[in-house]
Amino acid sequence: MKIPAPPDDHNLDLQPLIKLGQSQRFAAGQVVFHEGDIGTSLYVLRQGQVRVVGQSETGKELILNTIGAGQILGEMTLDGGTRSATVVALEDCQCTSIPNRVVHAHMREHPEFALQMLLLVISRARNATQKAKDMALTDVYARLSKTLTLLAGEDQTIAPKITHSTLAHMVGSSREMVSKLMKDLERGGYVQSAADKQILCRRLPTRW
Repeated sequence: MKIPAPPDDHNLDLQPLIKLGQSQRFAAGQVVFHEGDIGTSLYVLRQGQVRVVGQSETGKELILNTIGAGQILGEMTLDGGTRSATVVALEDCQCTSIPNRVVHAHMREHPEFALQMLLLVISRARNATQKAKDMALTDVYARLSKTLTLLAGEDQTIAPKITHSTLAHMVGSSREMVSKLMKDLERGGYVQSAADKQILCRRLPTRW
């Protein structure tokens, strides 16, 4: 599944921090950290892919982001607050955890790095704000269409194939509703579903 990386992640020179951190491995399906945990460290994902998930008190989940190798996790708790989401390994992952105090010292010594971190946090906050607006102001189809277009990218192909259940978690809807809309799009000739991928055959309509 192709998820475009936030533009500022790979501008960060993380090697000096990685040298000061502790390497950790997480198996597929293992939780890196839970929503509500006190955040004492920043993570650099060196290998693998993780999913960022928000959860309601009733257990309903919403996929907030998918993060790949070379990106950071846990930047929202550099203030020592609680984790705002749960992060789960989608595959076997290797991370480096760096204590917040080490990150703080590095930012004081390297203002350019601190600026890049600020830009990254702003970028992610902006994306979260947009997602909240979409949830509040647009219907399920509009959110599904936007998500499919983002996942498909320029080659109009989603590979590996994404399940209806995962799509439902991403757009904040039921699996039944997403399955109905996907079947309608397939019947309309907009989406072609193969064994290992989905293809957007033409531009999705703005309304359904």
